[in-house]
Amino acid sequence: MKRSPCCCFPVRATGYGNRHSTHCESDWQTPVIYIIFPHRCLGKKFCKTGDFTLAKNKIKAKGVLTVGIEGTYPPYTYHDESTDELTGYDVDIARAIAEKLGVEVEFVETKWDSIIAGLDAERYDAIINQVGITAERQEKYDFSQPYTYTKGSLIVAEDNTEITSFEDLAGKKAAQTVTSNWAAMAESYGATIEGTDGFSQSIELVIAGRADATLNDDVTFFDYKKAKPDAKVKIVDTSDEVNVSGVMIRKGNEELLAAIDTALDELRAEGKLKEISEKYFGVDVSVE
Repeated sequence: MKRSPCCCFPVRATGYGNRHSTHCESDWQTPVIYIIFPHRCLGKKFCKTGDFTLAKNKIKAKGVLTVGIEGTYPPYTYHDESTDELTGYDVDIARAIAEKLGVEVEFVETKWDSIIAGLDAERYDAIINQVGITAERQEKYDFSQPYTYTKGSLIVAEDNTEITSFEDLAGKKAAQTVTSNWAAMAESYGATIEGTDGFSQSIELVIAGRADATLNDDVTFFDYKKAKPDAKVKIVDTSDEVNVSGVMIRKGNEELLAAIDTALDELRAEGKLKEISEKYFGVDVSVE
């Protein structure tokens, strides 16, 4: 399906509902949800020419793209146990984007619950760390087109027979990083949140009986079980909702956003996103 320059084009809302809308240049003040088409309409200059050279040149003049990550969230951002080298799906995505922009990438590691504050404080240019695209976040930040599509999973201890669906979370305790999409989802089902530093700690609390459950994406759970096959946890329910993640940047950086989107378009067309995905997951999570 083709679009003409600066015309209305479909977008898809994210979060816990499946709403569809349209976005035009004429209503640019409307909060943007994520765009199904490869390119965003970022103003008349970009819409009419499709020329992102100026954006890339400004980024290249800086010489480096600084990226906020956790570094403790396998298989997305983590340190290889044998080499201590920073690696992971999001790390490789960030490096590939920076290569397309013709700059070096510099990673700034921080805990999840302070990662967005670091973006606010301009400690880095972008966050590439499985940040879910939600309507609430889009009120304050801009997102690239999605580069990850996953489904939420409800994880409990292996001997737990009380919780078999998301609806059973009412009145239960869920171990989550408090500012994550998963915490919001757990609360939407009536759970109270036991704050943690990340997925591994959440799983530990579930195994120890200090929390009833934890929510996360399915590929994170499968990666954890691959590394620790004897871990006494299981998935009891999987959401129908597809969760999408994108590169998160501060508003007002349209040229950077345009360049990142264009880089992702090229990486997708070249098969690089698929290659990176299959390297870590064995399947392509870069497409819905």
